[in-house]
This record gives sequence, structure tokens and C-alpha cells, in this order.
Amino acid sequence: MLEILKKYFGYDEFRPMQGEIISHILEKKDAFVLMPTGGGKSLCYQLPALKFPGITLVVSPLIALMKDQVDALKANGIAAEFINSSLSPAEIEDIRQAAQSGKVKILYLAPERLALFSFQDFLKTIKLSLIAIDEAHCISEWGHDFRPDYRNLIMLRKSFPGVPVVALTATATERVREDIIDQLNLKNARVFISSFDRPNLTYAVLPKKKAFNSLLALLRKHANRPAIIYCFSRRETETLSRDLRRRGFNSRPYHAGLAGKIRKETQEKFTHDEVQIIVATIAFGMGIDKPDIRLIIHHSIPKSIEGYYQETGRAGRDGLPSDCVLFFSLGDAAKHKYFIRGIRDDKERDNAEEKLQQVIDYAELETCRREYLLGYFSEWQRGESCGGCDVCLGPLEGTEETEEEAEPGKETVSAEYGSDLFERLRALRKRLADERGVPPFVVFGDVSLKEMARRLPQTRASFLRINGVGAVKLERYGRIFMETIREHIAANGISPRPSEARRA
Repeated sequence: MLEILKKYFGYDEFRPMQGEIISHILEKKDAFVLMPTGGGKSLCYQLPALKFPGITLVVSPLIALMKDQVDALKANGIAAEFINSSLSPAEIEDIRQAAQSGKVKILYLAPERLALFSFQDFLKTIKLSLIAIDEAHCISEWGHDFRPDYRNLIMLRKSFPGVPVVALTATATERVREDIIDQLNLKNARVFISSFDRPNLTYAVLPKKKAFNSLLALLRKHANRPAIIYCFSRRETETLSRDLRRRGFNSRPYHAGLAGKIRKETQEKFTHDEVQIIVATIAFGMGIDKPDIRLIIHHSIPKSIEGYYQETGRAGRDGLPSDCVLFFSLGDAAKHKYFIRGIRDDKERDNAEEKLQQVIDYAELETCRREYLLGYFSEWQRGESCGGCDVCLGPLEGTEETEEEAEPGKETVSAEYGSDLFERLRALRKRLADERGVPPFVVFGDVSLKEMARRLPQTRASFLRINGVGAVKLERYGRIFMETIREHIAANGISPRPSEARRA
């Protein structure tokens, strides 16, 4: 397994639980995997797909996410395709033929396809070795993002009883976990629950009063880095995004009221680093597989802790430090309560009220916020300082500037790596990504670039030891990145440092 991990994904070792999960799946047994965003869920089925003889079918509700994941897999030399409504009938037919002829190892699929008898017949013409259900919480009515199309997934179990099924999610309470296992009819499934803790994320709550100055200061702290700002209403996204643009920030609004073409263009520009800040309703984010988001702001409170955890989970998926800030006011809570009162079903209304109160409780905490979030998902930690929330650390750094001070500028960069070289490598990555028509992180993630800037690899062997560099990326990008590094070394008279081991 480690040989495949190195060759295709560029890592020397697994993250916690990955190896155990993959070994279990390779025994052709059902599994339920609960792992936080950024924890490496995808690898748990992507690596087995390369070991199994047939096709791994991945069901996902996220059209944009499918494309990004397939682009990333292809960049690593893995035969992957996706089928959803964004493709033409001719394109879908080409992919079906490729799958039938054994030219596809991983096939991503939107759940609504399973309702089509013609597609069910197609699945019976290919050799399925594994079925992976991503965002599995969507099948549960008790979850925060129930999708009726997911109820069609039981047909996979009925039609392919001998094919192992793995259900994966980043957000599920115990009740939702049990419902997922029941709805998918997982047979004696082993349950893998990773820690919900995201130690690289710092959580903070600030008063909504004078929020704009604090918001500007936060954006200044994370200048030129991706950020998402969640708002209560469409009007709020438009107004706030306009105000940010007037102050020189590269911002765009995103909500369900915009034309589909504009939403798609905005999402692509954000993914390709052409827009740094998205001001959005919760309509944005589910389809984003962008590992380098450094700041998630809730300009208004979310409806539930599950939703808050999932939305903040989009920050720092590459493991680098990122901030999650909630602006709180009782007025925003009252807006949610107004809509909740309009819910006719008593049980549904009571559930919504309970979930909202839990968010209010979180915002008003005088004790560790991380401990509260982990406790919500039945994970308990000792009553010590978490070192990653404003209660334990004090006010979040970079939230007290005045509006006049908070103008766009350069990010404060750690001395752990060469910031000048890092920016040169980022520019090179962007150019190569544009040439290939893929997001920059598909070429290399920030973690890889920072390690290059720190280790200064000048040979193929040392470049291959960099985090995220596998055999395919070495051949495709090694020469040009090493040339840039050598130019930097010659100009500055510095020497490379020894490399370190890497995790998936």
C-alpha cells in the first residue's frame, strides 16, 4: 500500500486511521467512515480503487467537487471520470464506453443518475469492485443536509449485493450515523470514527456591533489568501461584497438568486485563485474542494452546530493554520426564530429551535469553544486550554485594527520558509495551472510549495521527497520548479535543508 501511496499521491505515510480503513476495505468489507474535512477521507477509497481489479463507483452530490477531484486524480496519473448533468449526452456516452472497456478506475456519479433505469442497466455492464458513498449524511432526514435523491442509493446494495460499500461523512451525530448505516443496509459494517478536532483551526466569536472594522482587519491579516464570508440573506451578500470591493478587496457575492452561469463563473474564479473572497449564503461551499482557504467568517449565525462545523471545516483542509470567526448578535438569532415559527410540523419546529439554541449557546460561551464543538459530536477532551479558540487564547490576533488601517496588503509570513521564493512558486503554479485549465492546488498545494521554499530541493531524488510529489508530478513539474529554486539559491547564496517524512 505504501508503494502506491508514494507513487500516485506523493506521501510517505498514512494519516491516523487511513491505513486501518484501507486494509479493511481491501478485505471487501462494508465500512462507515466519519472523518473531519481535511482528514483524508477520499484516500480511503481512492487507494483501494487502484488495488481492486474493477471500477470504484463514487456517489457524490457535489458537481463542482467531482470535477476538481477527477482533475486532481488525473494529475496524479489515475484514470478517473465523472458523470453528472454538466456533461453532454455525447460526453457521457464516451465515458460509459471507456468504463465498459476497462479504461476507468474511479467513476464519480451524481445520485440522481441512479433513478434512471438506463443508467442502472449500464452499471450492470461494468465490473464494480467498490461503492463509495460520499457526503453520506445526505441520506438521513435527521441530518442538516437531507437530499431525497440519496434514498435511491439502496438500489446499489440490491443490485450489487456482493460489492463492498463504504459510507463517508465529515459531519454526523450518533443518531445520524445509525440512520446512515440502516438506510444503506451496510452489512456488519465496521465503524471508523476519527477525531472531530481540527487543531489547525482557531475559533473565535466577535460582537456584530462594529463588525465591519473587525472584518477588514481579518481580511488584512489573510491578505491575498482565499476566504469565505457567510451571510444570512442574498441582500447582505450583495451589500457586503460591494463594500469590500470599494475598499480594494477582490470580492464577489454568491447566492441562489444569481443566474447559474454567474454562479459557475464565480465558483471557478475562486477555485482558480482569480477571486480571493466569496461573500455567500450557505448555497456556496458544498462543491468546493479547495484546500487553501485560510479564513471562514460567519457574518450571521448559522442554523445549527452541524452546519457551522461543516462550513468552518472548509478552512485549512491542507492542515495549515486558518481562522474561523463568528459575528454574533441576538438580532440575527431573532431573524432565524422568525422563520422557525413558520414551520408547521411541531416536531420539525422543535428540532430547529433546539439546533438554533445550541448555536446561541456556543456564541455566548465563557469556556472553551473547541471543547463545546467536540462535545456536541460526543467527543470529550480534558478540561485544559485547547490553545485554539479566543476563550483559551484571548482575542484573536488581527481583529482590532481600525477601518483606516485595514487596507489590502501583504500577508505576514512565517520565517519557517522563504516567503519570496514561496510567492515565486505560487506564481509559477498559477501559470502552469492556467495552461492546463485546472485549479492551482491540482498542480501542488501550499504545503508542497512551503516545503519546497524551506528545503530547496535541487535533484530529482530530493524533489520526490517533498510533500505531495509523486512519480507523475515529478516528471510533469519537477524540472521547471527546480529551475526556479536554483535561480533563487544562486541569487541569495543559500543552501538546502534535509527533507522530512510526509503524511497523506
